[in-house]
Amino acid sequence: MSGSSAPLRKFTREEVSRHNTPDDLWIIIDSKVYNVTRFKDLHPGGTSVFLDEDIPGQDATEAFYGLHLHEVLELPQYRRLQVGTIEGEEPQLYGKIQGQISQVPYAEPAWLTPGYYSPYYKESHRRLQRAFREFVDEYIYPDAQAREADGKRPSQSVIDKMAELNIHAMRMGPGKHLRGLKLMNGIVAPEEFDYFHELVITQEIVRCFARGYGDGILAGCVIGLPPVLNFGSEELKAKVVPEVLGGKRFICLAVSEAHAGSDVFGLQTTATKTEDGKYWIINGSKKWITNGHFADYFTVGCKTEDGFTVILVERQEGVETKPIKTSYSATAGTAYVTFDNVKVPVSNTLGEEGGGIFVMLSNFNHERWVMCCGGARSQRLLIDACLKWVTQRKAFGKPLASLAVIRSKLASMIARTESIQAWLENVTYQMCNMSYREQASKLAGQIAFLKMYSTRSAQQTAIDAVQIWGGRGITQTGMGRLIEHYYRTVPFDALLGGAEDVLADLGARQAIRSMPQNARL
Repeated sequence: MSGSSAPLRKFTREEVSRHNTPDDLWIIIDSKVYNVTRFKDLHPGGTSVFLDEDIPGQDATEAFYGLHLHEVLELPQYRRLQVGTIEGEEPQLYGKIQGQISQVPYAEPAWLTPGYYSPYYKESHRRLQRAFREFVDEYIYPDAQAREADGKRPSQSVIDKMAELNIHAMRMGPGKHLRGLKLMNGIVAPEEFDYFHELVITQEIVRCFARGYGDGILAGCVIGLPPVLNFGSEELKAKVVPEVLGGKRFICLAVSEAHAGSDVFGLQTTATKTEDGKYWIINGSKKWITNGHFADYFTVGCKTEDGFTVILVERQEGVETKPIKTSYSATAGTAYVTFDNVKVPVSNTLGEEGGGIFVMLSNFNHERWVMCCGGARSQRLLIDACLKWVTQRKAFGKPLASLAVIRSKLASMIARTESIQAWLENVTYQMCNMSYREQASKLAGQIAFLKMYSTRSAQQTAIDAVQIWGGRGITQTGMGRLIEHYYRTVPFDALLGGAEDVLADLGARQAIRSMPQNARL
Protein backbone atom coordinates (compact mmCIF):
# COMPACT_ATOMS: atom_id res chain seq x y z
CA MET A 1 0.00 0.00 0.00
CA SER A 2 1.56 3.29 -1.10
CA GLY A 3 -1.13 5.70 0.02
CA SER A 4 -1.18 7.45 -3.37
CA SER A 5 -4.58 6.16 -4.54
CA ALA A 6 -6.14 4.24 -1.64
CA PRO A 7 -9.05 6.02 0.10
CA LEU A 8 -8.41 7.36 3.58
CA ARG A 9 -9.54 4.95 6.28
CA LYS A 10 -9.97 5.04 10.03
CA PHE A 11 -7.43 3.02 12.01
CA THR A 12 -6.93 2.30 15.66
CA ARG A 13 -3.50 2.99 17.09
CA GLU A 14 -3.13 -0.75 17.71
CA GLU A 15 -3.69 -1.43 13.98
CA VAL A 16 -1.05 1.12 13.01
CA SER A 17 1.44 -0.34 15.50
CA ARG A 18 1.50 -3.61 13.53
CA HIS A 19 3.07 -1.84 10.54
CA ASN A 20 6.45 -1.57 12.18
CA THR A 21 8.99 -3.23 9.87
CA PRO A 22 11.23 -1.75 7.14
CA ASP A 23 9.08 -3.49 4.51
CA ASP A 24 5.80 -2.31 6.05
CA LEU A 25 6.36 0.98 7.83
CA TRP A 26 3.62 3.35 9.01
CA ILE A 27 3.78 6.34 11.37
CA ILE A 28 1.31 8.72 12.99
CA ILE A 29 1.65 12.49 12.84
CA ASP A 30 -1.06 14.53 14.54
CA SER A 31 -3.67 11.77 14.25
CA LYS A 32 -2.90 11.27 10.55
CA VAL A 33 -1.54 7.92 9.39
CA TYR A 34 1.27 7.84 6.82
CA ASN A 35 2.71 4.90 4.91
CA VAL A 36 6.43 5.72 4.56
CA THR A 37 7.60 2.25 3.46
CA ARG A 38 8.86 3.44 0.08
CA PHE A 39 9.54 7.03 1.09
CA LYS A 40 12.02 6.14 3.84
CA ASP A 41 14.71 5.41 1.25
CA LEU A 42 14.10 8.80 -0.40
CA HIS A 43 14.04 10.79 2.83
CA PRO A 44 16.60 13.65 2.63
CA GLY A 45 17.64 12.97 6.21
CA GLY A 46 18.34 9.32 5.55
CA THR A 47 16.55 6.05 6.35
CA SER A 48 17.78 5.63 9.90
CA VAL A 49 15.41 8.22 11.36
CA PHE A 50 12.47 5.96 10.49
CA LEU A 51 14.04 2.90 12.05
CA ASP A 52 14.45 4.33 15.55
CA GLU A 53 12.65 2.06 18.00
CA ASP A 54 10.18 4.82 18.92
CA ILE A 55 9.12 5.54 15.33
CA PRO A 56 7.89 2.46 13.37
CA GLY A 57 4.14 2.09 13.85
CA GLN A 58 4.16 4.75 16.55
CA ASP A 59 3.17 8.38 17.02
CA ALA A 60 6.02 10.40 15.51
CA THR A 61 4.42 13.83 15.99
CA GLU A 62 7.00 15.15 18.42
CA ALA A 63 9.91 13.82 16.36
CA PHE A 64 8.48 15.30 13.17
CA TYR A 65 7.96 18.79 14.54
CA GLY A 66 11.43 18.74 16.03
CA LEU A 67 12.83 18.45 12.52
CA HIS A 68 10.31 19.87 10.03
CA LEU A 69 8.00 22.77 9.31
CA HIS A 70 4.28 22.06 9.31
CA GLU A 71 4.10 23.12 5.65
CA VAL A 72 6.01 19.97 4.68
CA LEU A 73 2.85 17.96 5.39
CA GLU A 74 0.93 20.20 2.99
CA LEU A 75 3.18 19.49 0.01
CA PRO A 76 1.49 17.24 -2.59
CA GLN A 77 4.28 14.65 -2.59
CA TYR A 78 3.88 14.13 1.14
CA ARG A 79 0.11 14.40 1.32
CA ARG A 80 0.01 11.39 -0.99
CA LEU A 81 1.67 9.34 1.73
CA GLN A 82 -1.33 9.69 4.03
CA VAL A 83 -3.46 6.55 4.12
CA GLY A 84 -5.88 7.40 6.89
CA THR A 85 -6.56 8.92 10.28
CA ILE A 86 -6.85 7.61 13.82
CA GLU A 87 -10.36 6.61 14.76
CA GLY A 88 -12.00 8.97 17.21
CA GLU A 89 -9.30 11.63 16.87
CA GLU A 90 -9.02 14.86 14.91
CA PRO A 91 -5.81 16.66 13.84
CA GLN A 92 -5.05 19.50 16.25
CA LEU A 93 -1.93 21.16 14.86
CA TYR A 94 -1.70 23.81 12.18
CA GLY A 95 0.84 26.04 10.49
CA LYS A 96 0.14 29.21 8.56
CA ILE A 97 -3.56 29.82 7.92
CA GLN A 98 -4.03 31.94 4.82
CA GLY A 99 -5.39 35.39 5.53
CA GLN A 100 -5.79 34.80 9.26
CA ILE A 101 -4.47 36.65 12.30
CA SER A 102 -1.83 34.66 14.20
CA GLN A 103 -2.79 33.51 17.69
CA VAL A 104 0.86 33.38 18.79
CA PRO A 105 1.48 36.05 21.48
CA TYR A 106 3.15 39.20 20.10
CA ALA A 107 3.23 37.80 16.56
CA GLU A 108 0.83 40.59 15.58
CA PRO A 109 0.82 44.27 16.59
CA ALA A 110 -1.51 44.96 19.52
CA TRP A 111 -4.22 46.61 17.43
CA LEU A 112 -4.73 43.31 15.58
CA THR A 113 -4.72 41.19 18.74
CA PRO A 114 -8.21 40.16 19.92
CA GLY A 115 -9.20 41.95 23.10
CA TYR A 116 -6.78 44.87 22.62
CA TYR A 117 -7.63 48.43 21.61
CA SER A 118 -5.99 51.31 19.79
CA PRO A 119 -6.91 54.98 19.32
CA TYR A 120 -5.24 55.09 15.91
CA TYR A 121 -7.07 52.57 13.73
CA LYS A 122 -10.56 52.94 12.29
CA GLU A 123 -12.75 50.35 10.62
CA SER A 124 -11.32 51.33 7.20
CA HIS A 125 -7.86 50.36 8.42
CA ARG A 126 -9.16 46.99 9.58
CA ARG A 127 -11.00 46.36 6.31
CA LEU A 128 -7.86 47.20 4.36
CA GLN A 129 -5.74 44.94 6.56
CA ARG A 130 -8.05 41.95 6.12
CA ALA A 131 -8.29 42.35 2.35
CA PHE A 132 -4.62 43.02 1.82
CA ARG A 133 -3.49 40.12 4.01
CA GLU A 134 -5.53 37.78 1.83
CA PHE A 135 -3.94 39.37 -1.26
CA VAL A 136 -0.42 38.95 0.14
CA ASP A 137 -1.02 35.33 1.07
CA GLU A 138 -2.60 34.47 -2.28
CA TYR A 139 -0.43 36.38 -4.73
CA ILE A 140 2.66 37.96 -3.19
CA TYR A 141 3.84 35.21 -0.82
CA PRO A 142 4.08 32.37 -3.39
CA ASP A 143 5.78 34.59 -5.95
CA ALA A 144 8.16 35.93 -3.31
CA GLN A 145 9.26 32.44 -2.32
CA ALA A 146 9.72 31.38 -5.95
CA ARG A 147 11.71 34.50 -6.87
CA GLU A 148 13.79 34.27 -3.72
CA ALA A 149 14.80 30.81 -4.93
CA ASP A 150 15.62 31.74 -8.55
CA GLY A 151 16.78 35.34 -8.05
CA LYS A 152 14.61 36.74 -10.83
CA ARG A 153 12.67 39.99 -10.65
CA PRO A 154 9.10 39.84 -9.28
CA SER A 155 6.62 38.40 -11.77
CA GLN A 156 4.92 41.01 -13.93
CA SER A 157 1.61 39.27 -13.29
CA VAL A 158 1.89 40.19 -9.59
CA ILE A 159 2.92 43.75 -10.41
CA ASP A 160 -0.10 44.04 -12.71
CA LYS A 161 -2.45 42.59 -10.10
CA MET A 162 -1.19 45.13 -7.58
CA ALA A 163 -1.74 47.89 -10.12
CA GLU A 164 -5.34 46.78 -10.71
CA LEU A 165 -6.07 47.42 -7.03
CA ASN A 166 -3.96 50.60 -6.98
CA ILE A 167 -1.62 49.14 -4.37
CA HIS A 168 1.39 50.88 -5.91
CA ALA A 169 -0.39 54.19 -5.49
CA MET A 170 -1.27 53.43 -1.87
CA ARG A 171 2.38 52.68 -1.10
CA MET A 172 3.09 56.33 -1.91
CA GLY A 173 0.98 57.48 1.03
CA PRO A 174 -1.91 59.94 1.09
CA GLY A 175 -2.05 62.73 -1.48
CA LYS A 176 -3.40 64.11 -4.73
CA HIS A 177 -2.16 61.09 -6.68
CA LEU A 178 -4.99 59.03 -5.14
CA ARG A 179 -7.81 61.24 -6.40
CA GLY A 180 -10.31 59.40 -8.54
CA LEU A 181 -8.73 55.98 -7.88
CA LYS A 182 -10.61 52.93 -6.62
CA LEU A 183 -8.45 51.62 -3.79
CA MET A 184 -8.50 47.90 -3.12
CA ASN A 185 -11.89 47.52 -4.81
CA GLY A 186 -13.27 50.48 -2.90
CA ILE A 187 -12.41 49.27 0.62
CA VAL A 188 -11.02 52.70 1.50
CA ALA A 189 -11.89 56.03 -0.11
CA PRO A 190 -9.01 58.16 -1.48
CA GLU A 191 -9.99 61.13 0.67
CA GLU A 192 -9.83 59.10 3.92
CA PHE A 193 -6.58 57.31 3.09
CA ASP A 194 -3.92 58.31 5.64
CA TYR A 195 -0.49 57.20 6.80
CA PHE A 196 -1.96 54.45 8.97
CA HIS A 197 -3.46 52.90 5.83
CA GLU A 198 -0.02 53.04 4.24
CA LEU A 199 1.49 51.53 7.39
CA VAL A 200 -0.93 48.61 7.04
CA ILE A 201 0.13 48.05 3.41
CA THR A 202 3.84 48.15 4.24
CA GLN A 203 3.59 45.89 7.26
CA GLU A 204 1.54 43.27 5.44
CA ILE A 205 3.98 43.11 2.51
CA VAL A 206 6.74 42.23 4.99
CA ARG A 207 4.92 38.96 5.65
CA CYS A 208 6.07 37.61 2.27
CA PHE A 209 9.21 36.48 4.19
CA ALA A 210 11.56 37.63 1.41
CA ARG A 211 13.41 40.89 2.09
CA GLY A 212 14.80 41.39 -1.41
CA TYR A 213 11.47 40.66 -3.03
CA GLY A 214 9.81 43.27 -0.83
CA ASP A 215 12.17 45.81 -2.38
CA GLY A 216 11.71 44.30 -5.84
CA ILE A 217 7.97 44.98 -6.08
CA LEU A 218 8.41 48.65 -6.91
CA ALA A 219 10.17 49.81 -3.74
CA GLY A 220 12.05 52.08 -6.14
CA CYS A 221 8.71 53.72 -6.79
CA VAL A 222 8.29 54.55 -3.10
CA ILE A 223 11.56 56.49 -3.03
CA GLY A 224 12.06 57.43 -6.68
CA LEU A 225 8.61 58.70 -7.67
CA PRO A 226 7.85 61.25 -4.87
CA PRO A 227 10.37 63.78 -6.25
CA VAL A 228 8.54 63.55 -9.57
CA LEU A 229 5.13 63.87 -7.91
CA ASN A 230 6.16 66.81 -5.74
CA PHE A 231 8.62 68.68 -7.94
CA GLY A 232 8.11 67.57 -11.54
CA SER A 233 6.37 69.63 -14.22
CA GLU A 234 2.75 68.85 -14.99
CA GLU A 235 3.78 67.48 -18.37
CA LEU A 236 6.39 65.19 -16.82
CA LYS A 237 3.98 63.92 -14.17
CA ALA A 238 1.27 63.25 -16.74
CA LYS A 239 3.66 60.95 -18.60
CA VAL A 240 5.60 59.21 -15.83
CA VAL A 241 3.21 58.81 -12.90
CA PRO A 242 0.52 56.70 -14.63
CA GLU A 243 3.18 54.43 -16.17
CA VAL A 244 4.85 53.75 -12.81
CA LEU A 245 1.74 53.45 -10.65
CA GLY A 246 0.22 51.25 -13.38
CA GLY A 247 3.16 48.87 -13.03
CA LYS A 248 4.15 49.30 -16.69
CA ARG A 249 7.50 50.94 -16.04
CA PHE A 250 9.87 50.92 -13.08
CA ILE A 251 11.59 53.87 -11.42
CA CYS A 252 14.46 54.07 -8.95
CA LEU A 253 16.23 56.66 -6.82
CA ALA A 254 19.85 57.03 -7.94
CA VAL A 255 21.76 59.11 -5.40
CA SER A 256 24.38 56.93 -3.63
CA GLU A 257 27.82 56.63 -5.19
CA ALA A 258 30.94 54.65 -4.49
CA HIS A 259 32.64 57.90 -3.48
CA ALA A 260 29.71 59.23 -1.49
CA GLY A 261 27.27 57.09 0.44
CA SER A 262 25.45 59.24 2.97
CA ASP A 263 27.42 62.32 1.87
CA VAL A 264 24.98 63.85 -0.62
CA PHE A 265 27.18 66.90 -1.17
CA GLY A 266 30.11 64.66 -2.03
CA LEU A 267 28.47 63.36 -5.22
CA GLN A 268 30.64 63.30 -8.33
CA THR A 269 28.03 62.64 -11.02
CA THR A 270 27.81 65.84 -13.06
CA ALA A 271 25.15 67.49 -15.18
CA THR A 272 26.17 70.34 -17.49
CA LYS A 273 23.94 72.25 -19.87
CA THR A 274 24.31 72.32 -23.63
CA GLU A 275 25.10 75.69 -25.22
CA ASP A 276 21.46 76.28 -26.12
CA GLY A 277 20.45 75.59 -22.50
CA LYS A 278 17.82 73.03 -23.49
CA TYR A 279 19.50 69.83 -22.32
CA TRP A 280 21.56 68.38 -19.51
CA ILE A 281 24.55 66.18 -20.31
CA ILE A 282 25.01 63.75 -17.46
CA ASN A 283 28.18 61.80 -16.65
CA GLY A 284 29.00 59.66 -13.65
CA SER A 285 27.98 56.54 -11.78
CA LYS A 286 25.71 55.41 -8.99
CA LYS A 287 26.01 52.36 -6.75
CA TRP A 288 23.71 50.16 -4.63
CA ILE A 289 20.63 51.41 -6.49
CA THR A 290 17.51 49.44 -5.55
CA ASN A 291 15.48 48.39 -8.62
CA GLY A 292 18.18 50.00 -10.76
CA HIS A 293 18.90 46.93 -12.87
CA PHE A 294 15.39 46.80 -14.30
CA ALA A 295 14.41 50.47 -13.94
CA ASP A 296 13.09 52.53 -16.84
CA TYR A 297 13.42 55.86 -15.02
CA PHE A 298 16.18 57.12 -12.73
CA THR A 299 15.71 59.98 -10.26
CA VAL A 300 19.32 61.15 -10.27
CA GLY A 301 21.21 63.40 -7.89
CA CYS A 302 23.76 65.46 -9.84
CA LYS A 303 26.40 68.08 -9.20
CA THR A 304 25.63 71.15 -11.30
CA GLU A 305 27.01 74.66 -11.65
CA ASP A 306 24.49 75.90 -9.08
CA GLY A 307 25.12 73.06 -6.62
CA PHE A 308 23.12 69.86 -6.14
CA THR A 309 20.27 69.23 -8.62
CA VAL A 310 17.85 66.32 -9.08
CA ILE A 311 17.01 65.24 -12.63
CA LEU A 312 14.75 62.51 -14.00
CA VAL A 313 16.58 60.35 -16.53
CA GLU A 314 14.83 57.89 -18.83
CA ARG A 315 16.71 54.72 -19.79
CA GLN A 316 18.39 55.39 -23.14
CA GLU A 317 21.70 55.15 -24.93
CA GLY A 318 24.49 55.96 -22.51
CA VAL A 319 22.64 54.55 -19.49
CA GLU A 320 23.99 51.16 -18.41
CA THR A 321 23.11 49.04 -15.40
CA LYS A 322 24.92 46.06 -13.95
CA PRO A 323 23.58 43.89 -11.13
CA ILE A 324 25.43 43.98 -7.83
CA LYS A 325 25.62 40.69 -5.95
CA THR A 326 24.52 41.35 -2.41
CA SER A 327 23.86 39.26 0.66
CA TYR A 328 20.13 39.64 0.36
CA SER A 329 18.60 39.00 -3.08
CA ALA A 330 18.98 39.62 -6.80
CA THR A 331 15.20 40.02 -6.83
CA ALA A 332 15.63 43.62 -5.61
CA GLY A 333 17.51 44.55 -8.79
CA THR A 334 20.33 46.26 -6.85
CA ALA A 335 22.55 47.85 -9.48
CA TYR A 336 25.62 49.81 -10.46
CA VAL A 337 24.45 52.51 -12.85
CA THR A 338 26.62 54.52 -15.23
CA PHE A 339 25.74 57.62 -17.23
CA ASP A 340 27.92 58.31 -20.25
CA ASN A 341 27.08 61.63 -21.96
CA VAL A 342 23.38 61.05 -21.38
CA LYS A 343 21.27 63.82 -22.92
CA VAL A 344 18.21 64.83 -20.90
CA PRO A 345 15.79 67.75 -21.43
CA VAL A 346 16.17 70.53 -18.88
CA SER A 347 12.41 70.22 -18.40
CA ASN A 348 13.18 66.94 -16.56
CA THR A 349 14.70 68.92 -13.70
CA LEU A 350 12.88 68.19 -10.44
CA GLY A 351 12.56 71.34 -8.39
CA GLU A 352 14.90 74.27 -8.83
CA GLU A 353 18.40 74.02 -10.24
CA GLY A 354 20.73 73.85 -7.24
CA GLY A 355 17.79 73.06 -4.97
CA GLY A 356 18.22 69.30 -5.03
CA ILE A 357 18.90 69.01 -1.32
CA PHE A 358 15.36 70.22 -0.58
CA VAL A 359 13.97 67.71 -3.08
CA MET A 360 15.84 64.89 -1.35
CA LEU A 361 15.20 66.00 2.22
CA SER A 362 11.47 66.20 1.57
CA ASN A 363 11.54 62.51 0.65
CA PHE A 364 13.99 61.17 3.24
CA ASN A 365 11.51 61.32 6.12
CA HIS A 366 8.94 59.24 4.28
CA GLU A 367 11.54 56.75 3.03
CA ARG A 368 12.91 56.19 6.53
CA TRP A 369 9.43 55.99 8.03
CA VAL A 370 8.51 53.27 5.50
CA MET A 371 11.61 51.33 6.54
CA CYS A 372 10.58 51.66 10.20
CA CYS A 373 7.14 50.27 9.34
CA GLY A 374 8.71 47.24 7.66
CA GLY A 375 11.35 46.78 10.34
CA ALA A 376 8.84 46.81 13.18
CA ARG A 377 6.71 44.14 11.52
CA SER A 378 9.54 41.93 10.33
CA GLN A 379 10.82 41.42 13.87
CA ARG A 380 7.46 39.87 14.75
CA LEU A 381 8.12 37.17 12.17
CA LEU A 382 11.06 36.08 14.32
CA ILE A 383 9.06 36.27 17.52
CA ASP A 384 6.38 34.09 15.94
CA ALA A 385 8.94 31.55 14.73
CA CYS A 386 10.93 31.51 17.98
CA LEU A 387 7.91 31.08 20.24
CA LYS A 388 6.72 28.15 18.15
CA TRP A 389 10.20 26.64 18.11
CA VAL A 390 10.91 26.84 21.84
CA THR A 391 7.58 25.23 22.70
CA GLN A 392 7.93 22.30 20.29
CA ARG A 393 11.68 21.70 20.39
CA LYS A 394 13.17 19.64 23.21
CA ALA A 395 16.77 19.78 24.40
CA PHE A 396 18.34 18.25 27.48
CA GLY A 397 15.13 16.29 27.92
CA LYS A 398 12.75 19.26 28.15
CA PRO A 399 11.29 22.04 25.95
CA LEU A 400 13.61 24.94 25.16
CA ALA A 401 11.03 27.24 26.73
CA SER A 402 11.87 25.79 30.13
CA LEU A 403 15.37 27.31 29.97
CA ALA A 404 15.71 30.73 31.63
CA VAL A 405 18.32 31.92 29.16
CA ILE A 406 15.91 31.25 26.28
CA ARG A 407 13.07 33.09 27.99
CA SER A 408 15.39 36.04 28.63
CA LYS A 409 16.15 36.34 24.91
CA LEU A 410 12.46 36.12 24.05
CA ALA A 411 11.64 38.80 26.59
CA SER A 412 14.17 41.19 25.06
CA MET A 413 12.94 40.48 21.53
CA ILE A 414 9.34 41.17 22.51
CA ALA A 415 10.15 44.31 24.49
CA ARG A 416 12.15 45.82 21.64
CA THR A 417 9.48 45.08 19.06
CA GLU A 418 6.61 46.40 21.14
CA SER A 419 8.47 49.64 21.89
CA ILE A 420 9.28 50.18 18.21
CA GLN A 421 5.65 49.71 17.16
CA ALA A 422 4.41 52.09 19.85
CA TRP A 423 6.95 54.76 18.87
CA LEU A 424 6.15 54.22 15.20
CA GLU A 425 2.42 54.65 15.74
CA ASN A 426 3.00 57.87 17.68
CA VAL A 427 5.14 59.28 14.86
CA THR A 428 2.55 58.14 12.31
CA TYR A 429 -0.17 59.97 14.24
CA GLN A 430 1.92 63.14 14.12
CA MET A 431 2.37 62.71 10.36
CA CYS A 432 -1.40 62.42 9.93
CA ASN A 433 -1.87 65.75 11.72
CA MET A 434 1.04 67.74 10.28
CA SER A 435 1.56 69.34 6.91
CA TYR A 436 4.40 68.04 4.76
CA ARG A 437 6.45 71.11 5.72
CA GLU A 438 5.79 70.59 9.42
CA GLN A 439 6.83 66.95 9.13
CA ALA A 440 10.12 68.00 7.54
CA SER A 441 10.95 70.42 10.35
CA LYS A 442 9.58 68.59 13.37
CA LEU A 443 9.88 64.88 12.63
CA ALA A 444 13.23 64.52 10.87
CA GLY A 445 15.03 63.91 14.16
CA GLN A 446 12.30 61.67 15.56
CA ILE A 447 12.23 59.49 12.47
CA ALA A 448 16.03 59.38 12.30
CA PHE A 449 16.19 58.15 15.91
CA LEU A 450 13.37 55.66 15.32
CA LYS A 451 15.03 54.25 12.23
CA MET A 452 18.37 53.93 14.04
CA TYR A 453 16.76 52.25 17.05
CA SER A 454 14.63 49.96 14.87
CA THR A 455 17.53 48.63 12.81
CA ARG A 456 19.84 48.17 15.79
CA SER A 457 17.07 46.30 17.58
CA ALA A 458 16.45 44.16 14.52
CA GLN A 459 20.08 43.10 14.35
CA GLN A 460 20.10 42.15 18.02
CA THR A 461 16.85 40.24 17.55
CA ALA A 462 18.43 38.38 14.62
CA ILE A 463 21.44 37.45 16.77
CA ASP A 464 19.19 36.24 19.60
CA ALA A 465 17.06 34.20 17.18
CA VAL A 466 20.12 32.43 15.75
CA GLN A 467 21.23 31.50 19.26
CA ILE A 468 17.77 30.09 19.99
CA TRP A 469 17.69 28.10 16.75
CA GLY A 470 21.31 26.96 16.75
CA GLY A 471 22.58 25.45 13.52
CA ARG A 472 19.17 25.69 11.90
CA GLY A 473 19.38 29.45 12.28
CA ILE A 474 22.19 29.64 9.74
CA THR A 475 20.77 27.09 7.28
CA GLN A 476 19.07 28.39 4.15
CA THR A 477 16.68 25.46 3.87
CA GLY A 478 14.43 23.66 6.30
CA MET A 479 12.94 24.84 9.55
CA GLY A 480 15.30 27.72 10.22
CA ARG A 481 15.33 29.26 6.76
CA LEU A 482 13.38 32.34 7.91
CA ILE A 483 15.87 32.93 10.72
CA GLU A 484 18.84 32.54 8.37
CA HIS A 485 17.25 34.82 5.79
CA TYR A 486 16.56 37.53 8.35
CA TYR A 487 20.02 37.29 9.89
CA ARG A 488 21.60 37.57 6.43
CA THR A 489 19.47 40.44 5.13
CA VAL A 490 18.81 42.62 8.18
CA PRO A 491 22.11 44.60 7.84
CA PHE A 492 20.64 46.19 4.69
CA ASP A 493 18.08 48.09 6.72
CA ALA A 494 20.88 49.48 8.89
CA LEU A 495 22.35 51.16 5.80
CA LEU A 496 19.50 51.94 3.43
CA GLY A 497 18.01 55.39 3.89
CA GLY A 498 21.03 56.49 5.92
CA ALA A 499 23.49 54.57 8.06
CA GLU A 500 22.63 54.17 11.74
CA ASP A 501 25.44 56.38 13.01
CA VAL A 502 24.63 59.14 10.53
CA LEU A 503 20.96 59.14 11.53
CA ALA A 504 21.77 59.08 15.23
CA ASP A 505 24.00 62.12 14.77
CA LEU A 506 21.31 63.83 12.68
CA GLY A 507 18.79 63.42 15.47
CA ALA A 508 21.24 64.64 18.11
CA ARG A 509 22.25 67.68 16.06
CA GLN A 510 18.62 68.65 15.51
CA ALA A 511 17.95 68.34 19.24
CA ILE A 512 20.95 70.55 20.06
CA ARG A 513 19.88 73.17 17.51
CA SER A 514 16.46 73.29 19.13
CA MET A 515 17.83 73.94 22.61
CA PRO A 516 16.51 77.17 24.14
CA GLN A 517 19.33 79.65 24.56
CA ASN A 518 18.39 80.57 28.12
CA ALA A 519 18.07 77.04 29.52
CA ARG A 520 20.43 76.26 32.37
CA LEU A 521 20.82 73.50 34.94
